[in-house]
Amino acid sequence: MPPVPAAAPDQIRRYLPWLVAVALFMENLDATIVNTAVPVMAASLDVQPLALKAVLTSYTLSLAVFIPISGWMADRFGTKRVFQQAVLLFALGSLFCGLSVNVPMLVVSRILQGMGGAMMTPVGRIALVRTFPRSELLRTMNYVIIPALIGPMIGPFAGGVIVHWVHWRMIFFINLPFAIAGFWLVQRFMPDYRDEQIPPLDRVGFLLFGTGIALLSYLLEVFGEHRLSAGPLSLLAVGSLLLLAAYGWHASRAASPVLSLWLFKVRTFRLSVIGGFVTRLGVGGMPFLLPLLYQLGLGYEPWQAGLLTMPTAGAAMLMKISSRPLLARFGHRNILIANTLLIGVVVTLFSQIGPGSPIWMILCLGLSQGFFMSLQFTSMNSLAYADVEDRNASKASSIASTGQQLALSFGVAFASLVAGWFLRGLDQHNPAEVVPALHRAFITMGLLTMISSLTFWGLHPDDGNNVSNRQKLT
Repeated sequence: MPPVPAAAPDQIRRYLPWLVAVALFMENLDATIVNTAVPVMAASLDVQPLALKAVLTSYTLSLAVFIPISGWMADRFGTKRVFQQAVLLFALGSLFCGLSVNVPMLVVSRILQGMGGAMMTPVGRIALVRTFPRSELLRTMNYVIIPALIGPMIGPFAGGVIVHWVHWRMIFFINLPFAIAGFWLVQRFMPDYRDEQIPPLDRVGFLLFGTGIALLSYLLEVFGEHRLSAGPLSLLAVGSLLLLAAYGWHASRAASPVLSLWLFKVRTFRLSVIGGFVTRLGVGGMPFLLPLLYQLGLGYEPWQAGLLTMPTAGAAMLMKISSRPLLARFGHRNILIANTLLIGVVVTLFSQIGPGSPIWMILCLGLSQGFFMSLQFTSMNSLAYADVEDRNASKASSIASTGQQLALSFGVAFASLVAGWFLRGLDQHNPAEVVPALHRAFITMGLLTMISSLTFWGLHPDDGNNVSNRQKLT
């Protein structure tokens, strides 16, 4: 087969956002389909629904472990080659997920998927940051996110329809045609940025950080299921914290650490990553809790539960159109403080949903959730690169993407931990017992989200003006 000719620079600027959007579409579609199908998959594999949280967390954990080296790989081998191999790896992981016959095999396949996803999103973001000036970055990111949000919009419904009419394995096979299209688009429109002077990979740092994060995530999983006694749990906690502390010590002395922690000296980057981590920790468990509420608590079929989550993604797409003028008018600081509080309120209000709740009430909460969360993620993601130089884009992308995926992974694990705590000793097939327990979980997650708004008070009024095109106030 002859090689696909490279596109002209103006074509790359025109189509690169769509290429990155296809990659995000695959990831978001896969994640939302799996969330909706958890109860059916659990019945098919003869396990409790909460036991399948490893299928969700293993993917995001894999992302968090391998994202730190994505920037180095992009600089070393080029964004084009790495992105192409990432799409191929994601496709293979999807294929093996669909062929899995038990939970351990499914978890391993999801880890393989995560290895591919760990390269797709951050490498795509590196290409965007290095292709477009900061004044166009917010608009470009919106172009990327809007098509990508089609995944979570149709994913829950598609997942419900698939598990209702076909077999749950099809939720993974559906990724394959998108992977083929993405593979061709990479050949045509992905620019090949690389750094000829890149130092060797920080293998020691990668081992310390990856092992520490893996142990910490495993600790959260087994703690929620009470599979280990206090002694082994304490050893896991101490071991993971020591490994992460050792990485911090190593990074402060290494010439080229796998994660360049010195970037946290940049105020906008630091507050965006830390604030985003805490916020995502609170809301990251919603895709796990809502299907449990709708299916186990309210008795909806999977495809009906999927329909109830579609307005969330639809509102998120609508907000992408409104986010630029809102940020230009009020600034990143004001938006992030107020919007984080509003997200926490919405999460808490899901505790009012129970048997007999009108559909319009569920839809309104879903619309509000999508609207505010979309504004939040747009604000945090654009602020992270506001004051980062182009030559440090790959380093910043690695840290920002790692923080995001860690927060989402920990968010699912934390939500499962909270739900498991309130569901402990209850009949998970009895809505009268399940619904009040899930309500307490929503209140806990909502309060945590509201508290996270305090992290954004450290921003200055003019922070992020160069990406929102807002007039300077001081």
